[in-house]
Amino acid sequence: MNVYHCMIDLKPTAKALVFAHALDVWLSLLQREGRIEGWRLMRLKLKFGGDECSDFLVEIDVKDLSQLDHAFHYLGQGDEEAAELHDQMRQHIQHVNVGLYRPFPDPERVERMTLI
Repeated sequence: MNVYHCMIDLKPTAKALVFAHALDVWLSLLQREGRIEGWRLMRLKLKFGGDECSDFLVEIDVKDLSQLDHAFHYLGQGDEEAAELHDQMRQHIQHVNVGLYRPFPDPERVERMTLI
């Protein structure tokens, strides 16, 4: 499993619950379509974090890089429903920073190390 990690700050005029609903509708579509495995939205609690911590954290689970590539391709193809839902979600975002993470040590590496 790989985790597409998105740190998000909303526009000052955005409503957090409206953003959360729009994100839920968009990512639920991708999950139903098999484009992603799952996702979760978290919010910084009590503003407890450094200056570099964003207000929201979205983690999107994908099986592998191929599934992530297919998800981006699907979104780039111009599927009207997916594009509209993405726009409804994206309009609330002021800044996003992303990263791709994997479990560590990963199962393949652990198995290889036990053989040495």
